[in-house]
Amino acid sequence: MPFYHKLGQIPHKRHTQFRRPDGGLYREELMGLEGFSSLQSTLYHNFIPPRVKQVEDLGARLPETVDFGPIRHRAFKTADAPLGTDPVSARIPLLANRDVILGVARASQSMDYFYRNAQAYETWWVHEGSGTLKSQFGSLKFRKGDYIVIPFGTTWQMHLDGEARFFTIENPSQIEPPKRYRNEFGQMLEHAPYSERDIRLPAELETHTERGEFEVRIKVRDRLSRHILDYHPFDVVGWDGYLYPWIFNIEDFEPITGRVHQPPPVHQTFQAHNFVVCSFVPRLFDYHPESIPAPYNHSNVNSDEIIYYAEGDFMSRKGIDRCDISMHPYGLPHGPQPGMTEASIGRKETKELAVMVDTFYPLNLTSQALEYEKPEYMSSWLEGTGE
Repeated sequence: MPFYHKLGQIPHKRHTQFRRPDGGLYREELMGLEGFSSLQSTLYHNFIPPRVKQVEDLGARLPETVDFGPIRHRAFKTADAPLGTDPVSARIPLLANRDVILGVARASQSMDYFYRNAQAYETWWVHEGSGTLKSQFGSLKFRKGDYIVIPFGTTWQMHLDGEARFFTIENPSQIEPPKRYRNEFGQMLEHAPYSERDIRLPAELETHTERGEFEVRIKVRDRLSRHILDYHPFDVVGWDGYLYPWIFNIEDFEPITGRVHQPPPVHQTFQAHNFVVCSFVPRLFDYHPESIPAPYNHSNVNSDEIIYYAEGDFMSRKGIDRCDISMHPYGLPHGPQPGMTEASIGRKETKELAVMVDTFYPLNLTSQALEYEKPEYMSSWLEGTGE
């Protein structure tokens, strides 16, 4: 989230001497995106950042994709996805293209190693559970409904309070608020469905000076490396800038409604390169006397539509359960199933909660996705009569 923040101790000027109590120098690190031309922060370390004791290759981490087959609507049942260990190890990639990887994770324990994705932003939407995200930028407590946004190059750990369930988004571009909701200075405008005060920032900086052996797993070039450091990676005494992890809770998204049905862009929460993220939250329905609350049939030309269904009764869908993921690929129109349009007439509100990702290039299925597919989903538009 691009606005200025700082924590801990920092010198008056950048690139000047900043000394420890023993007289030695703190080590300055500039961490930025797109060379020196985009978001960046300056961090001050107790130890020299490039210092690595041991390295090891852990293998490829590019999702294994399969042939899509005949174009059709698909759905995936993830409620019973296996309960894994820590969040990163438990993550299951389901859909992927060159711009984004979508997946789920059910985690049972905290991470006993550190993780850094050096090739992508990661967004972890918390469906169940709570805990703390710890990084060199400080600590952020998270809870159900949170979008946890972690920039490129951040070294982090998740400490869980118990079992947790996530919908995950990984992309080699920035996650940011839609441009139409920001002025030329980056400030959120009055018509935006949320504001800066809804964003939670790192609030507590933990500075570690322990020595020993600390494992950091680094994802880069579609491979995973293991680095062993001889110092704790959270050795930062202070930092400032515009690049850091942040959290936005879906409950703080204020829905935009109207007299007639509003198009999906009103639900847009974030943008990234070649895809958008939308939040469907409890809201009042349209108030034109002859309105139809259910969405009209539509063809998203050049856009695949993915919806993770979290809570409530999704008024335009049959055969969809909690934790299901629907995939409506471009090349086919989609809309309410038989009877759902009529059933929506006269309804005043919806309690649904879901996260949608629309991509502007086709998504591929991973081999894991086939294990969770609901093959009957495509035929659900054939049920009954009338539409």
